[in-house]
Amino acid sequence: MKRSRPITYDTVRRMALTLPNVEESTSYGTPALKVRGKLFVRWRNEEDPDTIVLKMPFEQREELMAEDAETYFITDHYRNYPWILVRLSKVHPDAYASCCRSGIAPR
Repeated sequence: MKRSRPITYDTVRRMALTLPNVEESTSYGTPALKVRGKLFVRWRNEEDPDTIVLKMPFEQREELMAEDAETYFITDHYRNYPWILVRLSKVHPDAYASCCRSGIAPR
């Protein structure tokens, strides 16, 4: 099933800002979103504008990468941290919304 509009960081931002306590910020010089001051998603960088970095429990991260490695992945840098990289051009809006909620769930 093909979706009509691709997800962009602006889509991510608009979706996240509908959730409680989400605020716009920056992280490592890139646009980011935080919940009560804690980072949960950021745009990766200008060299990779199609990718976001999303807070994600390790167990769920592994499941997502196993199910859809073209959309969800990590680099060596993120291996030991509870974050996942998400290719926006590949992710379905419903799947992103679910991931977004997981990223801000209380720990």
